[in-house]
Amino acid sequence: MTEVPTGDRPGYLLKRAQQALNQACTDRLRPLELSMSQYAVLRALDEHPGASSADLARITFVTRQSLRDVLGGLRSAGLVTVAEQATTGRARPVTLTGSGRAKLHAADELVARVEEDMLGTLSGDQRRYLADLLHTCVANLT
Repeated sequence: MTEVPTGDRPGYLLKRAQQALNQACTDRLRPLELSMSQYAVLRALDEHPGASSADLARITFVTRQSLRDVLGGLRSAGLVTVAEQATTGRARPVTLTGSGRAKLHAADELVARVEEDMLGTLSGDQRRYLADLLHTCVANLT
């Protein structure tokens, strides 16, 4: 069996694509004074209102310690609030503020443009097929 060069291996290509996407998004988000981690947390909160810190860490693929730093920056900027008391158990819900929602809307537009740049030459069918393939890869490993 012929060994595939590293640069052509699917795992390597996925990582290169992820890093290129991350860098392009980081560059576009900089004028909004948002990092990709902060954007990911804002996006997660929009989709999961009142999520706990533990939930946010899991959803955004960061450690709890890293999330604590990200939340600190978002709180200082007035983009999120963390409840003073837990509603159930020990988890204190985190919510978007009006400013956070506005910043997320602006950031979503920038990230959508980066994704469009990334997929630019692919047809609609190719985009759906790529998404299907990626979903299958995730399912195969989980």
